[in-house]
Amino acid sequence: MKIATWNVNSLSVRLPQVLAWLAVNPVDALCLQELKLSDEKFPAAELLAAGYHSAFFGQKTYNGVALLTRLPVTDVQKNIPGFADEQSRVIAATLPCSIGGLEQNLRLVNGYFVNGQAPGTEKFEYKMRWLVALRDWLASELVAHERLVLVGDFNITFDDRDSWDPEGLRDTIHHTLQEREQLQAIFQLGLHDAFRMFEQAQRSFSWWDYRDFGFRRKRGLRIDYCLVSEALKAQVAGCVIDTEPRKNERPSDHAPVVVELL
Repeated sequence: MKIATWNVNSLSVRLPQVLAWLAVNPVDALCLQELKLSDEKFPAAELLAAGYHSAFFGQKTYNGVALLTRLPVTDVQKNIPGFADEQSRVIAATLPCSIGGLEQNLRLVNGYFVNGQAPGTEKFEYKMRWLVALRDWLASELVAHERLVLVGDFNITFDDRDSWDPEGLRDTIHHTLQEREQLQAIFQLGLHDAFRMFEQAQRSFSWWDYRDFGFRRKRGLRIDYCLVSEALKAQVAGCVIDTEPRKNERPSDHAPVVVELL
């Protein structure tokens, strides 16, 4: 099966692009971030007509996450249990699937991680608290669900390979030691970066600033991830960043990332 993650930076604007991408890339699950629309405006009918069921957690103007799946999901969880948050950032659900020749459920967690603005700000402190809460919850999710995939816009570069200018941007947002330590702690739960399981080209990024021709000049960051649990590691057949949608007219500033499980 194939699972993709894509920060669409407004589903109301990018819906035609999402539908066009799904027509060419019929993944089993597409996890969206930054819907920027409320639940009553979510285009569930249009997506169902394209063959996808929807579980969504919207918010007017900001944030918002969704799961688009070929098969209906169950046991939907919205946001981090026990962590008070007014932002719509996390949606998780159980997805029936066949991997490795076995019919077993898979737990799919989709997150739009906090940006954090800048070190030393209240938003950065919120990001640190949110990451700790996420890690603690994921630990319990992994106990309950051995087969788990965590995807989303992480808003953190794991290491210097994930930044177009690691020295110039060092200690700025997405690059701080505090953020990277929190991300490493999530990995240490027993999650594996599917993209780094394979040899990849240098300067492989998933986000490029709209300003200063960032995409054309290859000035990007890799901040969109697909992580798999230990039980799924052997089933990972590939993971790619599809940069084609970034060439669209009025594109999202992010590109889809796709992981394939056999």
